[in-house]
Amino acid sequence: MADKSQHEDKLLEHEYDGIREYDNPMPRWWLWTFYATILFVPLYYLLPHPFGEGDGNVAEYEASVAAARAAMPEQVAPTVTDEQLVALQGDRAVLAEGKAVYETNCAACHRADGGGLIGPNLTDDAWIHGGSPTQIHHTIAVGVLAKGMPPWERLLRPEQVNAVTAYVLSLVGTNPPNPKPPEGPAPATGT
Repeated sequence: MADKSQHEDKLLEHEYDGIREYDNPMPRWWLWTFYATILFVPLYYLLPHPFGEGDGNVAEYEASVAAARAAMPEQVAPTVTDEQLVALQGDRAVLAEGKAVYETNCAACHRADGGGLIGPNLTDDAWIHGGSPTQIHHTIAVGVLAKGMPPWERLLRPEQVNAVTAYVLSLVGTNPPNPKPPEGPAPATGT
């Protein structure tokens, strides 16, 4: 039988709040693993991963970003003209799509008839951010975050933005009941 004194824990001399502590050293295998990680850290930090091969993580990341950009060139949104937007007003299918998009996304702020609630009245001639068809299209597409209007080009397809622009243009002059007062400058009349 083994000597019992070899296996007994050694009680340390200090005492804190009536509690005495045993001297239980860490196992040797744990200490050697700890020391090995301390030695490994400088090597891992200074050498690129995997050890000595390639240009390093930063160069690898930059190369993968460049490859992704080359594979997906930046798409430029097609430009639309005033004439194209005005021409869309004559297409009943486009106006029906624009009305559906308007009622789903815009009516909560501008009312279903365009008379304005939180958002401005869309039926008068006064426009805060410009009243030309392309200016209205731009306002719908990029939004006015300061006023709480989101950029709809991120949520809608370009055809839907064009359709809702045509629908908003068709609302001008409809005179709904109890509209919000005009906001912004009215367009200048030619002489």
